[in-house]
Formats: sequence, C-alpha cells, structure tokens
Amino acid sequence: MKKRLTLIILFTLTFVLVVGCGSKDVTETGDFSPISRDISASRGNDTPPPQSTDSENQETPSAGEGAVDVDLTVLSSTMIYAEVYNIMTNPNNYVGKTIKMSGPYYASYYDETGLYYHYVVVEDAAACCMQGFEFIWSGDRAYPDDYPKDKAMIEVIGVFGSYEELSSTYYYLAVDDIAVLG
Repeated sequence: MKKRLTLIILFTLTFVLVVGCGSKDVTETGDFSPISRDISASRGNDTPPPQSTDSENQETPSAGEGAVDVDLTVLSSTMIYAEVYNIMTNPNNYVGKTIKMSGPYYASYYDETGLYYHYVVVEDAAACCMQGFEFIWSGDRAYPDDYPKDKAMIEVIGVFGSYEELSSTYYYLAVDDIAVLG
C-alpha cells in the first residue's frame, strides 16, 4: 500500500512538472489562449469564422440542441484540470462535442485582424493552471454593447469546432447564449 501511494505521488508530481503548471497571472500575461497560442491570434466573434475553400481544413460544429457531452461545471478541480488538459492536447477528439463551462469573461482586440476575440477562462482550484477557451456567439452581436463586462462570471454551452486563420488552426466554442452568473 505504501509503495502504491508513493508511485501515485511520484506520478502526480511528474505530471504537474511535465504539464508546466506555472504561476503566471493570466490577466497580466494575456495568456488565456486556447491550444497554447497567443490570445491576439484568435478569431473574433463579431463576424463568422473565415470560410475555407478546402473543407478538410475547417471543421464547423453544427449548432443543435441536445445533451452536453462534457460538463466542466460539475467536475472537481482535479477533474477540471485533467479534462481541460485533455482538450488542449487532443482537441480533434472534441470537435463536434457539446461542452459546458463557466469562468470569467475576457475580450481582446488584435490589430493584425482588426477583430475582437472572446474567451471564458476555466480555472482550477489553485488558480495556477487557467486556460482560456475562445467562443463565438451566434447571432448579430456588437462588442461591447451586447457582451458582458470583462471579468464577469459567465457560463456557456457550445459545440467545439475549429477554423483556419493566419496559417494556423484555432479551436473555439460555438455558443447560442451566454448566462451571466453574477
């Protein structure tokens, strides 16, 4: 039993070191970017994602009502960390799945594209391994009038998808509505 506990502890420490859970403050660094990319290179949600002529290079989720495949709002902090890590390292396994999450809202403007980008930040219990998920809100919305204030706690349910922009693949949640939690 003692040997097993030691192995579990060793595995956990190794996992944390490999993942690189740092103590950077996401609001200071601006690093709430999906799939380890700069937040400024993400897609804004004031217009639809760029349309690719090659259907193999873009996977657009189909907006539909149904069950949530991954609900991060009901998981323990350890399980949130594990699930978010899995989403970040294996994003194609989640394309087309409905994901529910909550956290602070952030918007960012990127000069190169001239667009605003919108994120929900999923935090773990220690607040050391935050991860931002870009979301694209369906409908005719204008920023900042129709969006929550920065740092407002929100909950979104959306279908995970991808698009091509600036010669890279980016992942996002296609959401129909945003609930401001308070």
